[in-house]
Amino acid sequence: MQQRGVTIWFTGLSGAGKTTISRLVLDKLRSRGLRVELLDGDIVRQNLTKGLGFSKEDRDENIRRIGFVAHLLTRNGVIVLVSAISPYREIREEVRQRIGNFIEVYVNAPLQVCESRDVKGLYAQAREGKIKNFTGIDDPYEPPAKPDVECHTDQEKVEESAAKVIEQLELQGYF
Repeated sequence: MQQRGVTIWFTGLSGAGKTTISRLVLDKLRSRGLRVELLDGDIVRQNLTKGLGFSKEDRDENIRRIGFVAHLLTRNGVIVLVSAISPYREIREEVRQRIGNFIEVYVNAPLQVCESRDVKGLYAQAREGKIKNFTGIDDPYEPPAKPDVECHTDQEKVEESAAKVIEQLELQGYF
């Protein structure tokens, strides 16, 4: 039986828990013997989108590039986990339409919770004006209107959030 490819797109504020959940989902899927790849926003910015800034245009280009790679992998039967803030609804929808097999996961946590989890001190730097166009501070985050999965990471454990994602994959017949 050949595996069906799908992109699972984790979106939310910095510090919401996107990477934490996606890594646990990655482990669970690999333990089932499935082919899966993780495209983490921070790692992608160091490689594929190095040199792009944080203007709306650059953020959109960043998401398009991530979406392009995710699409290539998805159409070749890989489960792709994308963990990226991806703050704008319109570009997320554009990527969803291009990929087709797409599950949007809104990793939802209040701004105050995200700031309290910020080990790099990015929110503090943004509030001091040292970082411009920081999502949630001086640049907007547009939550998904109808995400396929919503994880409230201030109210549930990471295992519960990961289980929601796995359940959605099962419901949509990906395994």
